[in-house]
Amino acid sequence: MLTYSVTRRTREIGLRMAVGAAPGAVTRMVIREMLGVTAAGMVVGVLGALASGALIRNLLFGIEPTDPATFMLVGLFVLLMAGAASYVPARRAARIDPVVTLKQA
Repeated sequence: MLTYSVTRRTREIGLRMAVGAAPGAVTRMVIREMLGVTAAGMVVGVLGALASGALIRNLLFGIEPTDPATFMLVGLFVLLMAGAASYVPARRAARIDPVVTLKQA
């Protein structure tokens, strides 16, 4: 999905680079946007997990449904995976040639 988003924004990213945006800034922008979407999804997921915790309490052994350590570890893992997944499309966005983009516009 992020690759599709970067592909659709090729002109915008090329224009940013044409007016002076550094490749590193473009990479950070794309990763930051992906992590923002991930964080919003995590908030919804945590609220859903807290709400459904009472339903699965009998299925859990040795852990509470609201265990903060588990929530933190899973959240950290999800953020790390989202960052890793967004790195390749972000690097591809940073390699967009502004001249080619401006010729296509």
